[in-house]
Amino acid sequence: MSYIHFDKTQLINLNYSLDREILRTNRAGSYTSTSIIGCNTRKYHGLLVVPQPQIDSQSHVLLSTVHETVIQRGSSFNLGISKYPGNYSPRGHKYLEDFDSEPIPKLTYRVGGVLLQKELILDTNRDRVMIRYTLLDAHSPTKIRISPFLAFRPYHNLMKANTFINKKYGKAPNGIKCQLYEKYDPLFLQLSKKCEFVPVPDWYYNIEYIQERERGYDYQEDLYVPGYFEFDIEKGESVIFSAGLTEADPKTRESAFKKEIARRIPRNNFENCLKNSAGQFIRKRDGETRVIAGYPWFGWWGRDTFVAAPGLTLTVGENSTFLEIMDSMSNNLNGPLFPNVGSGVMTNMNSIDAPLWYFWALQQYVLYTKDSKTIKERYLSKMKGIIDGYLNGTDFNIKVQENGLVYGGEKGKALTWMDAVTPEGPVTPRTGCPVEIQALWYNALCFYHELTGDESMLSHAAQTKETFEKEFWSEEHGYLADYISGDKKDWSVRPNMVFATSLPYTMLSEGQKDQVLEIVKSKLLTTRGLRSLSPDDYAYKGYYFGDQISRDEAYHNGTVWTWPLGHFVEGYIKLHGKSSLNFIKKIVDGFDGVMTQYGVGTVAELYDGDPPHRPKGAISQAWSVAELLRMMDLVKRI
Repeated sequence: MSYIHFDKTQLINLNYSLDREILRTNRAGSYTSTSIIGCNTRKYHGLLVVPQPQIDSQSHVLLSTVHETVIQRGSSFNLGISKYPGNYSPRGHKYLEDFDSEPIPKLTYRVGGVLLQKELILDTNRDRVMIRYTLLDAHSPTKIRISPFLAFRPYHNLMKANTFINKKYGKAPNGIKCQLYEKYDPLFLQLSKKCEFVPVPDWYYNIEYIQERERGYDYQEDLYVPGYFEFDIEKGESVIFSAGLTEADPKTRESAFKKEIARRIPRNNFENCLKNSAGQFIRKRDGETRVIAGYPWFGWWGRDTFVAAPGLTLTVGENSTFLEIMDSMSNNLNGPLFPNVGSGVMTNMNSIDAPLWYFWALQQYVLYTKDSKTIKERYLSKMKGIIDGYLNGTDFNIKVQENGLVYGGEKGKALTWMDAVTPEGPVTPRTGCPVEIQALWYNALCFYHELTGDESMLSHAAQTKETFEKEFWSEEHGYLADYISGDKKDWSVRPNMVFATSLPYTMLSEGQKDQVLEIVKSKLLTTRGLRSLSPDDYAYKGYYFGDQISRDEAYHNGTVWTWPLGHFVEGYIKLHGKSSLNFIKKIVDGFDGVMTQYGVGTVAELYDGDPPHRPKGAISQAWSVAELLRMMDLVKRI
């Protein structure tokens, strides 16, 4: 039995199987995602979700799902499943025998004497998904019928039946070409063997997505089925169904499928699952290399990119990919600021920390490669521009004050990573001088001095350190203020202070680091990461659920985040050395169990603050995976 495996009893239990989702992406920016039984539970689910840059900057669901029917001795058995009001239909999950993920997602169905295997894979560099059907056993002549459910819509939206779609289709080798709307790329639906396409155009109404209903969004849509493909299949034979934006050669589908399998990192243990997942966040398209912050609904984000890039690339030896990412991001530097959100119609620059995480990411490259020359040649002028911009002041009132602390914020804006905003404004505005910004600023100044020998940087750093020690540290509390705004000091216990213990250059004494790490350990540390607020706080929310506003209010007020755990681990190792090994290994190994939960084979965006710390948010988050890989690497270095 493989590392990730689900048996029949688990698969036919909808309460179990619908809570577990698969995700596969490719370097072209496409993805396929659904539940482990093939029933879509989100509007973001789809077998082929692709960028359509000629329309907008979003991804678009072209092929939502397919329903297969096994036909034998005049009887039909539909293997598909969708949710409709009041029921699931056609309930094909009851035929499932098992789910295996090694080396790719594989479902096995048993219908009487028929044993049919279904494998799913994405082309690495093309906008194309392939499904291979293999008839493992059959006692009489067997036919397969495939009905494609088309959406052709942005992945944030839902499709409704309309009279504007183009129902005409063109011919393609062993298939058809569909283009429901003029601005879209055509979709080629083809098989690897000759087949019959029977045009039976029809709408399927009110398909429901239970996850969207729980999240307080519209959750019903209509999908268009142009007809079905039908073909004979013999025992031992494999037939491949292909859906892509370009025409495929049916004769090469089997070899193309095998070539893609050979490229896959085996998901046969915890570490390999993380490495496999890490590669799925890297998108190379139109001459740019980007980090997708999370799936299924994130685009690329500046802050997330710099936090995640080292773990996603350097820990697995992809040094050149790291530099490609930094080159692409450097091209987006606007004054001293990077885009906070890099996708969507509007580009927002409202991130006070993204430019400072840029320095940290480059530091990690030097740490892993010992190559500071490349960093100086490519990025030194960008780094100097950021420092000068902060010293001189820039947008959103971001500026270095006379006392050396970095200030930022304006009404209605949230500039740090705790950036949830409701109609009433930022949930955790933190306007003023946030603790992690000071830590990152000091680290950036020291790193620039390390590269250049510029003594003025040490002068600025010394002033920052002097004020930081005086203003942020409290002997009475035994930890750092979360942020300072004028005379106000916020003493909420949040994970932001942990970065003052972990960065390459820090301002705290060992005794102060020890006290910070102990308060974080006692109040914030969980088996899934660090709580965003202590449970002792009146504002603490232990569960992340409900509509958008309810979730935003809990987003940074108790929910657990995995990515700051990397800095807790690093700070702890720096302080305690080899004696920390067993403690840290227990933390990292504790994530082994998440590989068969929520996003199968990957790590979620966040978790409930209260036990059992259920996974929530995006099913696969770049900085969650990246920091776990970096933690594993830190353990290896002890």
